[in-house]
Order: sequence, then C-alpha cells, then structure tokens
Amino acid sequence: MSFNTFSDLFYENAFVHRHLGKDASEQQALLTAVGAKTLDEFVDSVVPQSVRLGKALDLPLAMSEHNALAKLRKMADKITVSKSYIGQGYAPTRLPAVIQRNVLENPGWYTAYTPYQAEIAQGRLEALLNFQQVCIDLTGLDLAGASLLDEATAAAEAMAMAKRVSKSKSNAFFVDNRTYPQTLDVIKTRAKYFGFDVVVGDFEVAKNGEFFGVFFQYVGKDGDVVDLTDIITAVKEKGAYAIVASDILSLVLLKSPAQMGADIALGSTQRFGIPMGFGGPHAAYFAFKDKDKRSAPGRIIGVSKDAQGNTALRMALQTREQHIRREKANSNICTSQVLLANLAGMYAVYHGPVGLKRIATRIHALAVAFAEAVKQKFTVVHGVFFDTVLVDTKDESVANQIMQTAKAAGYSLWRVSPTQISVAFNELTDEEEFNALCGFFGVTGSLTEVKSVLGSQVRADDILTHPVFNSHHTEHQMLRYLKSLEDKDLAMNRSMISLGSCTMKLNATSEMLPITWNEFANVHPFAPRDEVAGYIEMIDGLQEQLKAITGFDEISMQPNSGASGEYAGLLAIRRYHESLGQADRTVCLIPRSAHGTNPATAQMMGMQVVVVATDEFGNVDLDDLKAKCETHSDKLGALMITYPSTHGVFEEGIRDICDLIHTHGGQVYMDGANMNAQVALMQPADVGADVLHMNLHKTFCIPHGGGGPGMGPIGLKKHLAPFIASHCVAPVHNAIEGQSAVSAAPYGSASILPISWMYITMMGRDGLLAATKRALLNANYVASQLSDDYPVLYTGKNGRVAHECIIDIRPLKADTGITETDIAKRLMDYGFHAPTMSFPVAGTLMIEPTESESKAELDRFIAALKQIKQEALKVKAGTDGWTADNNPLVNAPHTQAVITGDWDKPYSRETAAFPLEYIKAHKFWPSVGRVDDVYGDKHLICSCPSIDNYE
Repeated sequence: MSFNTFSDLFYENAFVHRHLGKDASEQQALLTAVGAKTLDEFVDSVVPQSVRLGKALDLPLAMSEHNALAKLRKMADKITVSKSYIGQGYAPTRLPAVIQRNVLENPGWYTAYTPYQAEIAQGRLEALLNFQQVCIDLTGLDLAGASLLDEATAAAEAMAMAKRVSKSKSNAFFVDNRTYPQTLDVIKTRAKYFGFDVVVGDFEVAKNGEFFGVFFQYVGKDGDVVDLTDIITAVKEKGAYAIVASDILSLVLLKSPAQMGADIALGSTQRFGIPMGFGGPHAAYFAFKDKDKRSAPGRIIGVSKDAQGNTALRMALQTREQHIRREKANSNICTSQVLLANLAGMYAVYHGPVGLKRIATRIHALAVAFAEAVKQKFTVVHGVFFDTVLVDTKDESVANQIMQTAKAAGYSLWRVSPTQISVAFNELTDEEEFNALCGFFGVTGSLTEVKSVLGSQVRADDILTHPVFNSHHTEHQMLRYLKSLEDKDLAMNRSMISLGSCTMKLNATSEMLPITWNEFANVHPFAPRDEVAGYIEMIDGLQEQLKAITGFDEISMQPNSGASGEYAGLLAIRRYHESLGQADRTVCLIPRSAHGTNPATAQMMGMQVVVVATDEFGNVDLDDLKAKCETHSDKLGALMITYPSTHGVFEEGIRDICDLIHTHGGQVYMDGANMNAQVALMQPADVGADVLHMNLHKTFCIPHGGGGPGMGPIGLKKHLAPFIASHCVAPVHNAIEGQSAVSAAPYGSASILPISWMYITMMGRDGLLAATKRALLNANYVASQLSDDYPVLYTGKNGRVAHECIIDIRPLKADTGITETDIAKRLMDYGFHAPTMSFPVAGTLMIEPTESESKAELDRFIAALKQIKQEALKVKAGTDGWTADNNPLVNAPHTQAVITGDWDKPYSRETAAFPLEYIKAHKFWPSVGRVDDVYGDKHLICSCPSIDNYE
C-alpha cells in the first residue's frame, strides 16, 4: 500500500471503512454471488429509477472519529451544567460507577435486542424482574410492567386504561391541579383524539364530578405531600378509577399509593441513578392490580418454566401487544426503556433498602433544615413536603434578587410565581450546597439534627426484602452479579443479530462516548436556555443532517420512540386537516403488511382503520387502494405506508400511490422502519411522503438497549411543519407555541441524540451512500445463498430484495413438521439470535444483515440455516432414529446442564451443542431450555421468585 496524498495519510474517512468492514475483494465476491459485475449495476437492479434521488446528499464529507469528537466537544463546552434545584420531575443523581461502566457503557447490555427469544435473554429478563419488584414494593400494588417511555406518556396510557376498565359511564377524566404541567400537556393531547373531556381542578372538583378516571400527583408539583386516602375513597365510590403519579424516591419514606387506595401508580424512575440528560431517556414505572393485568399497556416480565422444569423468565401476556391485536391493542408502544429500567433496578440492588432509605432520608432532612432556616425571613408555603420547599418572599424584587444571585453562583432554582421560588433537594446535595442555598435567601441554616415533617404519611411496611436487594452491596459482589447476568444474554458483541425490520446496526464506541459526558448527561430539561446553547446547537445540527437525508422541511425531535413518532406524525396530519376545516377526515388506509404499531396508532388518533390488500409480490394492491380511496374520498385522512415495503421490496409505484392519496385530499405518512435501504439513494419527501418517522435506534445507530431506549423524530413537509409538538414549560425552539406535547421533555430522549449526530458526521455524504449500498448487497447475498434451501417469499421485478429478505418456512413445516419456532430455538445452539419470526407473514423468518457484517459472519449464519435444513430433512426421513418429537430441533436449545447430564437422545451430544466446526471456538450456552409460554401465562408471576428457584 502506498500513500500518495496527505488526504490518504490523514484518513478522515477511516470510520467509514471500519463501519462497513469489507475490502474490494470481499465486496466483489458478494457481487459475483448475486450475479452482478459492479456495485452500481447491482444497486440499479434493486432500487427503481423512478424513486432514485439522482444527486448527492447535501452533507459534508466524512470526518474521523477524533475530529468528530472534538467538534462535538466544542458544542458541549457551550453547555453550563449548573447545580440544579429545579425539580419538576427531574433531579440530579449519582449513578454508581460499577453500574455505569458495566451496564450503561457495556455493549453486552446496550446492544442486545428486545427479549422475544427468552432463552438467550435471561440476564436482562432477571434485571427487568428486579425492576418490577422495586415498583411493586414501593407502590404496594400487585403487578408492575417492565417500563414505559416517560412519566407523562405513562399518565396518558393510564387514562386510556382507566377508560377500558372503569365501570363509570362518564366520558370525563379528572386531573389534579397539582400535576406537573408537562404531564397535563401530554394527557390533553392524547385525550382530544380519544374524545375524552379533561377536567382540571382541586379535590372538591374531583369529589363533586362524575369521572371514569381520576389522576392525582403525589408529591405535588410545588412539593406538597397530601394523604390521598379520603379523596380516593370518595371518587371510587362513584365508579372512578384512581391513578396516582408518585415520586419513586419519596415512596421509600412515604405511605404507598396502594395503601391510599390507588388502582394504578406510575412515575419516572429517573431518581434511581439515571442522569437527567436534558429530558431523557428515563424509564417510567407502571404498577396496577392483578385483576386489570390484561388491560395494562407495555411489557410485563413473568416467571415460567423451561423444558427441563427449571425456573425461566419470559415476556408475559404478549397477546395484548400491537403486533397481534393491531388496532384493538391496549397501546401502540413497541419500544420501552429497558436499558434505563435495568439501570434503575440495579441502583436499587446496589444500595438495597438501607442505602435507599439513607439517601431519601438525607434529602428530606436537608429540605426540612432549609425550610427551618428560611422561615427566619420568609413564608414556607407547605408544612408537609418530601424534598421540595416552596418559599413565598411576598416581594417580586426580592425573588428576582434571589434568582439572580443563585444563577451567578451556578445554581438553578425554580420560579413558581412572581414572588414564589421552589428549591428541590437531591441526592447530590451536600453541606456546602446547603449553606450556599441558605445564603441566597439571606439566612443561616444548621445541619445538627435530622428532622422529618412527614408525620402520619411515613411508610410503616418493609420494602425490598428479597435477597437480590440485600446481597450485592460491595463492588466485588455487584460486579460479579452484573457479569453473571450479562453471560446469560446473546448481544451483538457475540454475533450478528439479523432481525428484519429492526435493523440491528453497529453501535460504534465513538458514537457512544459522548452520552456520559457531564454536559450532555447532567442538564435539566427546563434549564435556562442561555445555559444549553451547545445542546441546541447539537440538536439543530442533527435536524439539519436529517433534513438533508430525508428531504423534509422541518424535523421534530420530541417523539421518544418509533411508536411515539407515528403518533406525532398522525397528530400533525390531523391538526393540518382541522386547520382547513376538515376535521372529519378520519379514515386511515393501512396496507395489510404494515407493522402492528400502525393500526394501533391510527386508533389512538381517533381514526378509522381501513385495510388495503397486498398482491402476490408483497406490494400494495393498487386496484384495492384506488377503490378504497374512491369509497372514502370525502373522509380520507391518511395513508400509512412503509417503504421499502414491510415485505422487503421497493415498490415501483410509490409515487403514483402518493399522488393518488393527495388527489383524494389525504396525506401520506411514511413509516421509517426500513430507512436503512433508502439513505442517499432516495428521499421520502421527494417521492411524495408528507411526514415520516425515523427510528434513530435503527438506521441511525442508537443501540436497542435490550428493548429501549429509542428515538422516533419526524420529518414534515412545509405545510405540516406548523403542527409539530411544542412544550408548555420549555417551548421547542423550532415549533409554534401552543401546540401541545407528545412526550414529557421538549426534545424527547435528548441525551442519546449525540449518537446519531456522531454516526452521520463520521460517515459523511459518501459514507452514508456506501452503507446503504452495502446493506442492500448483504441482504441479497444472504437471499441468494439461502434460496436453494428456503423459498424467498417476495422479490422485486429483477428478482432482488431490498435490505431484508423473508424466507418461507411453511413448505418445510408441511414436509417435515419442523416449525419456524424450532428453527429459531435451534439457531441458539449455533450461536445466533433468530431473525424476525412470523412477521409480517406467519410461518416465515425475516432476515436483515445490515451493512457492517463481514462475509465471514454472513457465511457462518448461512451455514447454520443450511445445516438446520438438513437436520429437518433427517427428521422427515427418520434417519438415525430421529423422530418428530425427539430431534435436535424440537429439543433446542440445549443447555450445558442438558449436555452434561444423563443422555437419552437419538443424536450425539456433539450434534446437539456443536453442530458445525466453527461453534467450538466460541460456544454460547443458552442458560435455560425452551421456555413454556403457556405455563407462564396461566400461572402469571411478575415478581422475583424465591432464590431457591435458581438453585
């Protein structure tokens, strides 16, 4: 290799080559296998000319990792990390270093996928079960889910659940006027299109009205702690369903919501060690009664048994989810906040009940000591509080001076009114900060005696008694516990995860580094705007990158999941129609192949779902679409379409489809799940889409985190741009004031946005184009190599697939009795996570290899599936005594305990555990055998089992 220019030596596009990982000879081998001479010739055969962009993206060229980090560092330097005493649902925390290094910064945790394949996800399932146990213990309720997106959207989900289960005939929902404004904002957004009436008021309004559900804040937004027992009793006597939003840390000391009569308790777990991150990501908790479990939104982890009768965990009651029930689902949420729930649960494991009580008591005692000091000069408004002291100065000029003095010293307080200031104490508060806070108010405080003002509200029952919360309080113990869980999970640091539609891309280390920088991690979402200029600059930069990539005129960064992006996109469409006096445009056309979140989202927006047929090639049936457009022309609101299609094919007629919808007065919502096949080759806005959500946790490299976090920003054409979500507390800088929110924070999960900024910056204009081409090539290589063994279900007109391919298992099942589930479980023995199973077509596997996988890794995966086909044929033939009910596929996966125990199988231990030679070099052992799903749902247990169950 010779270096002829300084450009070669500085090597600014080094990251592009590291992301793609193929040299010229390897790429040529793939092209030869798919019958193409050049990469451009191949791409021309895949992507229709009718949709091609025909020009380069308006983006800079690639930047090296160190230069991209340096550029981002300059933005971070424009962020002031003040000492935050703002409160309002967010607080500074201290994430234990052992958890930060070994979970948050560990690809063994953050690159894993949603635990649909439970046998190779027992580690994070146990971590989530711990999280659920924390929520059950602290709320006092029977069951808890494995997290929701944030506190405000959890409140909106609770409202919808209340309507499902309440016996009240009322259409009104009551919200306590002590509720955080951002929560009320999201409730109002959701309620409008459900057709609910939101009534905001005090307890007397709640008592005197007729409501299907009531929502109370505990602790109130201004810090007061009120016993809700009597008011909950009164409203429940009239048939209302009682919901309580609770500060999770306060519940360590306070009487539980269940003790006061709550039916649902919810809130954020951010205070359990999670950085504020300018608003997220943070795991919301959601606890409820056993009788209502089938109406609850989100994921629930349950305890079941495996094939050998051992305790095994799994996601329970999955038939409630949108993939199966579609528009009848409890919710459209698809991504939760698994990584953040795991962090919060581990915070409780590490500190234990004693440690948590010490932290909560310290915070409360500091607040009490401060209140006593401030009373020397001012009025403390509330006599009972947990961490937040509301001070009334009675003089606006005095309040101004206090705020200015605090800001000059690097402190942020919260201005409640012209004369009132609240001070919210937190885990980081020490004696020095306490004295400084007292000084701002011109008083002297004392920390000589620990006092409480909670009185009868003090919790009397024990919490976190399970051994897991009482065993891992030294770093050695915690480190080994975390490692033991990590070893039970298969993540991308072990092998490729070829999930169709889910796009499990490389999450490069340089992309991940900035999320734990102090400036991006520890800023309050309502911090003064002059302190977050660098954050806004980074967000603006990412918005401009996404505009260049998609062709849209505006970007909204608020949606904090793909499903939330769908909701925000349809919300903009509905608001647009309303602005034209066409509020009755409520029909939403959705192809039969669509992702399950699409119809669920449309239903949440008050729209009527009309299904459009697909043809034998997986495309939208144009005749059926035309007929339904004609039938519903006067009320057509939107078409929701995924491109390339959910069947993994570029539809030739996408421009005509968009034109047809526009002719009938509708808008085109494009689902961005498959954007990894589009970037730099085409633009959604160019082919006719009006709005698109982008899964940053797919195409733009934010890791899946075991099932979350995600981000789902939306791109909008100019006519829809005025209708993006803003925020009632911290207005979104590129939104029109007054448009209500879809998420708790103005920019959603802002602290993970640097990941996508880094990816796009380091790939640059040409790197992004190369990535898309390689993604298409890898998928077609896999399809070509498997087509002799498994039919490829859908292809384009040249026999090509897009970025993913669907292999049909139904003929094999009919021939041999082996199912797609058997293949998925057997792949675990080969060291692979299964592709997407039975979506979008039952009895199939959908494979998406992405651009970063090497030919060697692709070949290992292909060899595994080819060998499995041969195993299935042996079952059919009955060779070597393999019977339909006793063979390596139906018995898969094989654990180490099974292999080393008594052996009575008609095949060898080596066939079971090492069916191909390469597996011997890096064997991954599933920790449990095949999990019994039916048993788990019939005997639903969602709390930590006795430690004896694991012995």
